[in-house]
Amino acid sequence: MRTETILKNALFAKSGEEKCRVNLPHTWNNLDGQDGGDNYWRGHGIYEIEMPAPTSGKRQFIQFEGANHIATVSCNGTLLGEHKGGFSTFRFDVTDCMKAENNILTVDVTNEECDVYPQQADFTFFGGIYRNVTFIEVDATHFDLLKDGTNGVFVTPHVTGTTRIDAFPVNAEGCEVAVELLDAAGNVVASAEASAEDHTSIVLDVKEPHLWNGVVDPYLYTAKIELKNDNEVFDTITVRYAYRSFHVDPNNGFFLNGKSYPLHGVSRHQDRLDMGWAITRKEHEEDMELIKEVGANTIRLAHYQHDQYFYDLCDEAGMVVWAEIPFISVFREGEDAKQNTLDQMKELVAQNYNHSSICFWGISNEITIGGESEPLYRNLGELNALTKAMDPSRLTTMAQVSIVPMDSEHVYITDIQSFNHYFGWYGGEIKDNAEWLDEFHRKNPDRALGISEYGAEAILTWHSESPENHDYTEEYQAHYHHEMLKIFATRPFVWSTHVWNMFDFAADARDEGGCKGRNNKGLVTYDRKTKKDSFYLYKAYWTNEPMVHVCGSRFTDRAPGQRDVIVYTNCPSVTLYVNNRRVGKCKAVDHACVFKNVRLKLGENAVVAKAPGAENDEIMLRGVKEKNADYILPDGLGNAGNWFDSDGNEHKMEFPEGCCSIHDKLGDLLEHPEAGPMLKQMISSMADQAGMGKNINGMLRMMRSMRLEDIIKMAGNKLPEGMAFKLNEKLIQFKK
Repeated sequence: MRTETILKNALFAKSGEEKCRVNLPHTWNNLDGQDGGDNYWRGHGIYEIEMPAPTSGKRQFIQFEGANHIATVSCNGTLLGEHKGGFSTFRFDVTDCMKAENNILTVDVTNEECDVYPQQADFTFFGGIYRNVTFIEVDATHFDLLKDGTNGVFVTPHVTGTTRIDAFPVNAEGCEVAVELLDAAGNVVASAEASAEDHTSIVLDVKEPHLWNGVVDPYLYTAKIELKNDNEVFDTITVRYAYRSFHVDPNNGFFLNGKSYPLHGVSRHQDRLDMGWAITRKEHEEDMELIKEVGANTIRLAHYQHDQYFYDLCDEAGMVVWAEIPFISVFREGEDAKQNTLDQMKELVAQNYNHSSICFWGISNEITIGGESEPLYRNLGELNALTKAMDPSRLTTMAQVSIVPMDSEHVYITDIQSFNHYFGWYGGEIKDNAEWLDEFHRKNPDRALGISEYGAEAILTWHSESPENHDYTEEYQAHYHHEMLKIFATRPFVWSTHVWNMFDFAADARDEGGCKGRNNKGLVTYDRKTKKDSFYLYKAYWTNEPMVHVCGSRFTDRAPGQRDVIVYTNCPSVTLYVNNRRVGKCKAVDHACVFKNVRLKLGENAVVAKAPGAENDEIMLRGVKEKNADYILPDGLGNAGNWFDSDGNEHKMEFPEGCCSIHDKLGDLLEHPEAGPMLKQMISSMADQAGMGKNINGMLRMMRSMRLEDIIKMAGNKLPEGMAFKLNEKLIQFKK
């Protein structure tokens, strides 16, 4: 029978450095990958892992669940092979290399730039063996452990109860494959046997199967598959699976088991503060509990294959899942790079085929940022064809960047379509989202459309009674999301919406809003300790158990003019009390109650919201005479150097009325007869220096609706010192 031992210790050294002992899973970027500066270490790390002594008569395998980007593995000095791809499971047969004792596995892992995707992206590429390493022993007769990182067994259930088992035994001549299907209570509901062949297929029927019905009723069955000869069992695999059907209608969205089931949910990155990607089951479980609490019923697991354990949690929780590969942001031509996308897609589909929560395979994300091309189009077409051939039961999709035209041929590659839109954050206004959705649906009435990303940054330090785009306040993020929820509520044709992001995550190149190395669009902070006000807005929209939440618990100091109190709720109305004095009762409109100009005494005030059936929520507000200036993001913060000259001298920028400036949108500046040519020349020069010349036209199209100063802020310290000042100095010479 099969035995598995998780290996938890290793000797580790960066190339050229001394060895030290580390715990597995492990990453070498857990700190420098989150501190900003875009300078986290990318190189080779060498691991030496001691393996248990082999059992006589057994075969030994070593399993890696995630090592980023490329892993080269040797056993006792014998090269086993190389795996390209940082997110999938891979194994090697180590039997012929094993000694009686003192067996050492050597793993060279590198996260350097190479032909492996992702090439570039807005998140940190943590290096190391960051998921479990497992030593496996099996009989010579076993289910194939070298079949694309799978367990060698695939379960294909149909909503009618027809269930096909495809098993791939090894050294199984004269054996049988025996299958039992068990319900959630452990009762056998169907069984069958067949002679073992290299590919053994068995079909069973379950009468009136209990359907998996999302978060309402995530009912799971178990398939037990044995490889045996008479009464001797050589290998056993158990697979949890479910019966369900789904489809997407271009006008009415997602349907589960024949009934409308609007998908509203979040996207997730896997990293955690001070841990990077080297997290444990505990962190996975905490993430799932928070996602369940906010009321999501779908998760986009971005931008790579996630841990098998988290897919298990999605099956159990009833989450409808979008799973994808890291074919993201930057396209690289060439056969090696293309083959890597196909290999990662093949592993994603094969390894996750049995997860009933997965309904969508994502083949790419914002891959046209650098522009559309025939090689890219062919690459995407091959990915889609491979995915449909491997798994025709699920739908393919892709996340398009905003700049992709509504009639682009890229819009028609996959079964269904989604776009990442940030109108109201990176450019434009929030209402532009509604206009764009309506126009796309009008132009493409037969194409199912989803929103795969949307969001706004919120840093807990900053607050405002009149929030504005890019002030990084918790209040603007909440306002943005409230408006987006109103937009989605009246457009049932949108087949899914996925908030970007459920959690703040590491993006070491970022320097925004006074916070380095972080994307702060999460509804929950990077350490998972603080739920932002937006979290409770979604909870009010998406959950039914009565709840109230008083916003502004971190916006403590309130001067006159700052004393409106907003309460999010899923109850019909809320009553507000201040210092045990009843302020009034407010009817909820779009899940919010706004109490205007609430009277506060100087000093501390206890503010309590009550609603029938809901647990009271209380915050403390401090009445003050003058506004607290510490709540406002200082000009230029998060852009160290960009507002200074080469000598470090600060300059006050001027913005003469009627003149161009960095306050203007990039598109308007580029169309200006004088400012446009000057700006294009400067941008092209900087792009060439940064090695991004080929991608610049696509990036300019994407950023046309953004203010130039916001683009500069996003670029952070990648721009030369004083660039904002110098650009503005040139632009103000031109009249609008």
